Formats: sequence, C-alpha cells, structure tokens
Amino acid sequence: MILYPAIDIRGGQAVRLLQGDYERETTYDADPVDAAKRWSEEGAEFLHVVDLDGAKAGTPCNLEAVRRIAAAVDCPVQVGGGLREPASIAAVFEAGAERVVIGTAALRDPQLLEAAISEYGDRVVVSVDTRGGKVSLSGWTETSDAEAPAAVAELTSRGVGRFLCTAIEVDGTMEGPAMRELNQIAAATSAQVIASGGVGELSHLEQLSREAAPNIEGAIVGRALYEKEFSVAEGIAALS
Repeated sequence: MILYPAIDIRGGQAVRLLQGDYERETTYDADPVDAAKRWSEEGAEFLHVVDLDGAKAGTPCNLEAVRRIAAAVDCPVQVGGGLREPASIAAVFEAGAERVVIGTAALRDPQLLEAAISEYGDRVVVSVDTRGGKVSLSGWTETSDAEAPAAVAELTSRGVGRFLCTAIEVDGTMEGPAMRELNQIAAATSAQVIASGGVGELSHLEQLSREAAPNIEGAIVGRALYEKEFSVAEGIAALS
C-alpha cells in the first residue's frame, strides 16, 4: 500500500481542516513547498495536494504553489480542488501534476468526466467523499442524497479506474479510519481505492494493511505527519 502525505493549501499556506470545516483550520507551513520537500526527503512515493481555496471557489486558486511543489520534489503529485472544467484540469497537468482528482464535477458533469478519462486515462482520480454515508459535494459544503457505494459503482461503469474516498466525520480527528465505510465502497468497485481520513498513529495504518479490501491501494495522511506522530518512512513500513 502507498502512503500519500497530504498538503492542503489555503491562502498559499499548508493547513489542515477538522472534518472539512473551514472555520477549524490549523496552519502548519507558511510555504507548502517546505512540507513537500520534507515528505519527499523522508521517502514519500506520492504526494496528495488539495487546493482548498479552489474547492470552495470551483476553479483552481493555487496553481503557482502546485507548480513549485512539482518542481521541488522527485516523487509524483496528485492534485485536486476546484477541477470542474477542462481548462482547469489541463492547467493542473501543465503545472506538473501526475494525476488530477475530480470531485463534485465527476458526479454533476458526466461529459466532463468522460472527456477527462478519454484524454488522460488512469491519471484521473475521482474523489467520493461521504458524510453519514451520503456523497458530499462542493468542497464538503453540500451533502447529496446519493449513497457512496452506489455512486462508486455507477462511476466505475463510466470508466473510472481509481477513487479517493474520505469519511468526513473522521477527517482530521486522528481517531482511526472509517473501515466499514471504506470496505463497503471498495466492495462496490473493481477500481483502485485510496483511503483518506482519520489516521493518527501507526496502528491505524497497520489496521488498514490488515483489514482493508484488496483493492484499497493506499492511505492519505495529513495531520499525524505534521504533528510528528510518526515519520513518512515509519508510515510506509506500517502499511507494508
């Protein structure tokens, strides 16, 4: 399994939100490139970057930071946040991303998703984030009526090969991953799934490596790394 250190960017800084709440923010690095270099030097295989301003605005707002991160590290970077039109997706790839993460638009704009998969293939990841088992949209500010496993099954039929799934209730809490929800989602698809949310200690990563469905390919970790609960190298070892 792959460990994906998370870099969430808001106002040009590396921050973390608690349960997706923009009012409950902690700033960790004034320059997100510093975080990227730190994780890369500790052995990260892949970085996960979120443009929080973009997620809220519906269009990328931190492309320069993405460009600087991609140029500063040797490992590949996947980027999400506000990717709701073809030009935005193209701009993120041009900034140096290896993968894009599409959220709201994948569910609301079937033509955009079809075009993105047609052009970029498995470089497209679809984010299905849940609150109370329902799919959350628009930077986690709206909750739909769609059940997450059903949404994932339907998106798989449209050609999605990799999902990123966050249970918002546990995101940033460091209280452990939402195993039941993750495995329900993984069971609904043949695609790869990246788990996100709740990891606070090495035992949580060990739990993922033991109990996660075979197609859960990795885990995103943010706050636990920033607060030095464990290193990237220790996290990679726990997942393996």
